[in-house]
Amino acid sequence: MKKALLGMSGGVDSSVAAILLKERGYEVIGATMKLWENSNTEQISSTIEDAKRICKQLEIPHYVFDFQTEFQKCVIQNFVQSYQNGKTPNPCINCNRYMKFHYFYQKAQELGCEYIATGHYAKIEYEEKYHTYVIKKSKAGKKDQSYVLYHIDKEILPKVLFPLGDFETKEQIRKIAEEHKLETANKPDSQEICFIPDNDYGKFLEKELGKPKQGNIVDKTGKVLGTHKGLIHYTVGQRKGLRYSKSRTIICNKIRCSKK
Repeated sequence: MKKALLGMSGGVDSSVAAILLKERGYEVIGATMKLWENSNTEQISSTIEDAKRICKQLEIPHYVFDFQTEFQKCVIQNFVQSYQNGKTPNPCINCNRYMKFHYFYQKAQELGCEYIATGHYAKIEYEEKYHTYVIKKSKAGKKDQSYVLYHIDKEILPKVLFPLGDFETKEQIRKIAEEHKLETANKPDSQEICFIPDNDYGKFLEKELGKPKQGNIVDKTGKVLGTHKGLIHYTVGQRKGLRYSKSRTIICNKIRCSKK
C-alpha cells in the first residue's frame, strides 16, 4: 500500500478526502498543522481535536506539526509588509506554497510517505503537451481552488493528491460524510483567514504595525477630496468608506506610499 500524509483541518473536506484515499487503497496518515495561536487558541485547539476524533473514527494515525515559527516567517511577515507597501496580499497563497506543500511535504518524507494530500478542490494531471504534471481546475465550479495553488513546486506535483477534484458540489461531499456518520458532515465552512478570526484586518495590522499614518485622498487631477485613516485600511477597487458626497461614489484607483 502506498502511504499518503493527509492535511486534516477538522472540516468536512479533509475528512472525506481521508475516506476516499482509504477506498482507493492508500495507507493514510492524518496530520494537522499548528500555525497560529495568540488570540484564537481555543479555535485552534478545537480544530486539532476535531481532526483527532475523525482520524480515530476512520482508524488512521494522527499527528500535530508545530509550524508556528515557519508560519510567522513565511506568511505573517509577508502579509504585514505587503499592506505596509500599499498592496493587498492573499495569505492563503503563501500558506499553500510554504506550509502545505513544502514543510508538510518534508514531514511526509520523514514519515516515509510517498504522497501528500489535501482537501482542496483542484486536479493534478500529466500534460503530454508540456511533458510534465500540471494543476488544473476541479469540477467544483465556483468552489474550485486551483487559483491559489499555482506556486506548488513542479517537482512535487506528481506526489500530490487532491481526492475531491472530480466532485461538482459541496453537497456531494457532505453526503459522503453523512453516509459514514462523520460529525463534520454539517460543519460550516470557514470563511475567515485563520490568523484573523474576527475578519478585522485593520485591527490586526494596527497591532502589528502601530497606528497608521493618515494622508490625503486625491482625484486624478491632484485635487484633495479628503483624508484617509491609513493605507492599511484600503485596497485598489474599494468603494466602501470612500463616499464623500451623495452625488458620486469614489473608487480607490491607486495607493501611493510615502517614501519618508
